[in-house]
Amino acid sequence: MPRHSAVTTPHLDAKTRRKLEDQRRMAFRRAIEHYNDERQLNQAIDDYPELIAINYVRLLRSEARRQPAA
Repeated sequence: MPRHSAVTTPHLDAKTRRKLEDQRRMAFRRAIEHYNDERQLNQAIDDYPELIAINYVRLLRSEARRQPAA
């Protein structure tokens, strides 16, 4: 009976498999760092009520990035 990984992915040598795992790990780490940077920036901006307009502009930009280009 074939293993589950053998069915879903082609056989990779150890070097290639490690490389792919490292790429996945680094992408995850970058996502965490990006989240932390955004959180720190939000805390810094939210400390100043006069910067509400900046928060609004940032919100619009983030929503524009989430929507697919037409």
